[in-house]
Amino acid sequence: MEIFGAHQERIITGLALVAAVFIIGFIDNFFLMWLVFGGVYLLAFHEAVKLFKIQNNSLYFYAAFIWLIAAVYPYGDDLFVLAGVVYASAVAYNKKHEWKNFLPFLYPTAGMLFMFTMYQEYGTLALLWLLIVVAMTDVGAYAVGKSIGKTQFCETSPNKTMEGVVGGIVVATLSGMFIGLTFVDLWISFVISFMVATSSIFGDLFESSLKRAAGVKDSGDILPGHGGVLDRIDGYLFGAIVMLVLLRGLV
Repeated sequence: MEIFGAHQERIITGLALVAAVFIIGFIDNFFLMWLVFGGVYLLAFHEAVKLFKIQNNSLYFYAAFIWLIAAVYPYGDDLFVLAGVVYASAVAYNKKHEWKNFLPFLYPTAGMLFMFTMYQEYGTLALLWLLIVVAMTDVGAYAVGKSIGKTQFCETSPNKTMEGVVGGIVVATLSGMFIGLTFVDLWISFVISFMVATSSIFGDLFESSLKRAAGVKDSGDILPGHGGVLDRIDGYLFGAIVMLVLLRGLV
């Protein structure tokens, strides 16, 4: 009860998020999924713009346009590459354009497009697999780090320990393997779960580096007790890219 009292707001928000995710997954409707992912994407995009310290409101129009195209274009993960070609052309044509303005179209845009494309190609089961692996990486890293963690993992995130990172990856790999076995062989399930767990660690680390550079504790305050949207999906943004690439290459 003491733990609940100290983290009541965080726990309630977390439970609400989990319930929402499972309800949306159970409904499994393309338009609803596109709409929800789009809302999450635009909120995360806004937070990224602030973290990158970009002053250009026109970027939101292009972000919304990309997501509209993702609703009808079957290879959504290619859209950020096309966006890169378009922006590189714009920079070459007009020197007033800054490459810094393209950063939000790499992060979080790429990860969200890969995640949505994975849903289109492999369904909600793949999203559940991703959810379990990334969530258990966080849980395992926290539990092991708090209990036996002593060695600092890196300076970017001083609270992370090597023991916690290894423990999180092990817990997530074993947990994810059982979900993956529903549609891939054991070794493929192991490899994908391990790689996604590892990438999610660095997804979290990357966002930590952005917040440290921006001098903020959280990416936002929209989620009581959790901070911003990016604070909740950082591991998924890296993990989704790795999972989709490996599913296409190994399955």
